[in-house]
Amino acid sequence: MSYNSFGHVLRVTTFGESHGPAVGCVIDGCPPGLMITAEEIREEVLRRATGKSRHTSQRREQEDVQILSGVFEDKTTGTPIALLIENTDARSKDYENIKRQFRPGHADYTYWKKYGMRDYRGGGRSSARETTMRVAAGALARKWLKAELDVDIQGWLAQLGPIRTDQRMEWDSIDDNPFFCPDPDKVAELEAYMDRLRKSGDSTGARVNVIARNVPAGLGAPIYGKLDAELASAMMSINAAKAVEIGAGFDCVAQMGTEHRDEMTPDGFLSNHAGGILGGISSGQDVVVSTAFKPTSSLRIPCRGLDIDGNEVEIVTKGRHDPCVGIRATPIVEAMMALVLMDHVLLHRAQNG
Repeated sequence: MSYNSFGHVLRVTTFGESHGPAVGCVIDGCPPGLMITAEEIREEVLRRATGKSRHTSQRREQEDVQILSGVFEDKTTGTPIALLIENTDARSKDYENIKRQFRPGHADYTYWKKYGMRDYRGGGRSSARETTMRVAAGALARKWLKAELDVDIQGWLAQLGPIRTDQRMEWDSIDDNPFFCPDPDKVAELEAYMDRLRKSGDSTGARVNVIARNVPAGLGAPIYGKLDAELASAMMSINAAKAVEIGAGFDCVAQMGTEHRDEMTPDGFLSNHAGGILGGISSGQDVVVSTAFKPTSSLRIPCRGLDIDGNEVEIVTKGRHDPCVGIRATPIVEAMMALVLMDHVLLHRAQNG
């Protein structure tokens, strides 16, 4: 098993490296009849693209989406959908100085230990560039969920470094700033913080939340197909993700049972600490997931590390890197939410009609 595929009925396989000729994916199991164009997919991909502000990597890809199969006259046919995006702005020479070195906090060392070799150009397969195709595949899933069940999926930046951004939620503001921040009054503070961070050469982490509304009850399965377990697995598969919470998450540790249990009335639930999932099955409430992303480990600040011969060396990473990978993670967590939910809708229909 190479583990480059995920999903059950809706199966997505991604391929390609950060500095290879292209990245791509194959989506198998998408029902026929969904209207979709390459430009619609590209619009979603551009939401996660680099180079849109001074606060992200300045790599600028064209992100032109090619639909190679599975769509005819702008409509899915039910056969495998192959998507391809060429890499047009890779600078492999930036990584020449580390081709024999392991960057601390990166996947260089573990890839070397697993495969006995690695693609040092921008991290190869461990680069965030791979997530481009998750967003591309997620564009289809989002549109299908909206058309079939009126499911809406919205992500946002909940915290960047020490700055909480979600005490005030203005949903229409999320896509109006480079941070996917729901509080427009926080944008200037985020800008100033990122300017200081970028000048220092350091990086910071972030928390990204996502909510899915109008999710029907009954999705997911006991015991090993729990919806929350599959969502957690999907979010943790994103590069740099280090923690996932469903609903109240770790806050439930300090809660009492009388507070955490979501009481029910004829008019509905009185709270949603469970995040819309009970016993691994959706309850019909909003599904809420939060993902923490670590600080970028590729820095120009020197640090101690090892080379492939086991010698201690000073590591300095050149190239174009995000000082906070979480800034661009919102479209990715939205895509993973959409892909998991669509897969489980199709699984539910297969078993229960």
